[in-house]
Amino acid sequence: MTAVTPSTAQASLVRRGPALSSRLLPATVAVTFTLAQLALVRPGMGLGWDETVYVSQISGHAPAAFFSAPRARGVSLLVAPIAGWSSSTPLLRVYLAVLSGIGLWLALRAWRGLVPAKVVALSGALFASLWVTLFYGPQAMPNYWVAIGALAGVGCFLSAQADRTRRAPVWGLAAAGALMALMRPMDAAWVGLPMLMAALAVRQWRYGRLPLALAAGLAVGAAAWVIEAYTGYGGLGRRLHDASLIQGGLSWNFAIDDQMRSQSGRSLCRPCTGGMPNPVLFAWWLVFSVLAAAGLAVAVRARRAVGATALPLACAAAAAFPYLFLIGYAAPRFLLPAYALLAIPVACGLASLVRAARSAAWRATAVTLAAVALAGHLVVQLAVLHSLVGRATEGHRDWARTAGALNRAGVRPPCLLTGDEAAAPHIPIAFSATCSSVDTDGHNGNTTVAALVREAGRIPVAVLTTRAVPPPAFARSWRLIHVHRQIYAYIGPAVQRSSRAGDA
Repeated sequence: MTAVTPSTAQASLVRRGPALSSRLLPATVAVTFTLAQLALVRPGMGLGWDETVYVSQISGHAPAAFFSAPRARGVSLLVAPIAGWSSSTPLLRVYLAVLSGIGLWLALRAWRGLVPAKVVALSGALFASLWVTLFYGPQAMPNYWVAIGALAGVGCFLSAQADRTRRAPVWGLAAAGALMALMRPMDAAWVGLPMLMAALAVRQWRYGRLPLALAAGLAVGAAAWVIEAYTGYGGLGRRLHDASLIQGGLSWNFAIDDQMRSQSGRSLCRPCTGGMPNPVLFAWWLVFSVLAAAGLAVAVRARRAVGATALPLACAAAAAFPYLFLIGYAAPRFLLPAYALLAIPVACGLASLVRAARSAAWRATAVTLAAVALAGHLVVQLAVLHSLVGRATEGHRDWARTAGALNRAGVRPPCLLTGDEAAAPHIPIAFSATCSSVDTDGHNGNTTVAALVREAGRIPVAVLTTRAVPPPAFARSWRLIHVHRQIYAYIGPAVQRSSRAGDA
């Protein structure tokens, strides 16, 4: 039996220190990210337009909204444990904030041993501190979860390559592929493409289990979307075609300037007009690009960890490509997978620049400059987030007030709402009013004029509009009421009859 001396105990603590640090740093980043969401985004912010579509699919609060061709069922499954039995938006926000923190922690764990623990934590902090990450982390939206799947998937791919005796990274890669495809099948395909190509084309990465695991994961995740294409959309080709049309038609479109405009805090930039925002708001794009290139250059020169910087860069470029060059509008959330992947080489580049200082004095100066730059970056991100959260919260409250006014006017369940979406967002208002949302044309068309007129004689039907937008021909004889602010409603005959019956 070996005696434990002070020196051996101290050596054991020294060895245990880095291992403990590698576990605690990512966990600390994830916990901080969760708390920041709860404090800055606030659970009281109502559901957004797209969120109501996903949540309505499994919620008993209101009938399910029309589910258009590009959407996948992953978000509805994600929120089912809460939204399936509760209509509380604050509870759903807390649940998603905690879940997103756990997801970030698991994704960062996949990189343990590939790059230093401090670099992994820094990359997580860079990604988590972006306003778009903080804003969409607690939302019932798919993009953050594609980002988590992408970050975890690339990490598992590289871990499996580094130690082919381990099976956990292979299963992790399959799970990451399934998560991405369950949320957004097309995004998953773009992210997975560089990994599949690397596994087939790079000689030292030819490990048959990995392309099979990734392909299997993508297939499992996309299976429901493909099956639904045949059962509800006229086939896979038809669904892909309809999805392309809804996104404006996938063709060559230079949208980098649109994405820059959206960095001012525009959740959707369609059409993306107007001048460029203050360069401070998108300067981090340029800085991050330089740092990512520096990280790759240092890895190539040192001939170590090249894959840990090159592969996430390739997957980030693939994830961003369709949203920078194939669609004619912008939404910051579309680039979340690219940001998550880019964070690894950016953190490597930042760390390499600090290490490049030859003396302790220069290194201290480099650390100070980096800290000041990161602090300034954080201030900009939080300022954009604060403004966006304020606008979104007020907009969602307006929808709730409009829904309440409609209910008081007699538009109560079972009821139908329709209208010009550009003038009045009837889908989220319908969800708040516990009505069905219907459209007679456009991407969300799910009924006909004849059916809508027939329903208007039986149950409450309202057409939402503004003074500047004329109603459809079938509603011109209906009663016009002012609902809330700029929104007006044409109320169908069933409500008028019930009102007269009540007066009698």
